[in-house]
Amino acid sequence: MTPPRAVLFDWDNTLVASWEIIHESLRRTFEDLGREPWSFAQTKAWVRRSMRDSFPDLFGADAERAERAFYRHYRAHHLDLLSPLAGAAVTLEALRRNRIHLGVVSSKLGDLVREEAEHLGWSGYFGRIVGAEDAARDKPAPEAVALALEGTGACPGADVWYVGDTGIDVTCARNSACVAVIVGSDPPRDGDLACTPDHQVADHAALQCLLRRHRIAV
Repeated sequence: MTPPRAVLFDWDNTLVASWEIIHESLRRTFEDLGREPWSFAQTKAWVRRSMRDSFPDLFGADAERAERAFYRHYRAHHLDLLSPLAGAAVTLEALRRNRIHLGVVSSKLGDLVREEAEHLGWSGYFGRIVGAEDAARDKPAPEAVALALEGTGACPGADVWYVGDTGIDVTCARNSACVAVIVGSDPPRDGDLACTPDHQVADHAALQCLLRRHRIAV
């Protein structure tokens, strides 16, 4: 097995734990618009695509108002509640030490992801952090992956891994002809469709074992 030339990561719940703040911000958004808030399970089942792609379906004519409300609530508390997933920093440090290009492709607004990476002291790990509205089309469109690799000499393909935690991350990898890696125990789904990644591991400790099998020193 040969090591990847580049590894791109999803952000939320792949590198950092953020379901709590996402759910709370969405709950308050529903309340602001006079709607019944979702349960935590509903939030986890639904939140996949960027707001640019998903809020018009969810809120219709109120999509712009809902987006403003969500980001108002999210920005108020996200840095206080942000925490790295166990072992994520070890994964990033090992990949950097092995001179593998790292990037982020997220469905969250790019400025927010970059702010969170700076807060954690992680900005230096990544050649480029791409979030919603940075590319012509958001993840899972291939434009987002292409932008994350721009100027690196690496092209989307079999020597690029895309690491995420949900089915839409598998779709993102497939759309870009990259290797799909899922971190987490749940079977990945994109909407109603089951997705089969190239690799699935339970957590970052298991991801590090996968990296070792691909001749990456951890």
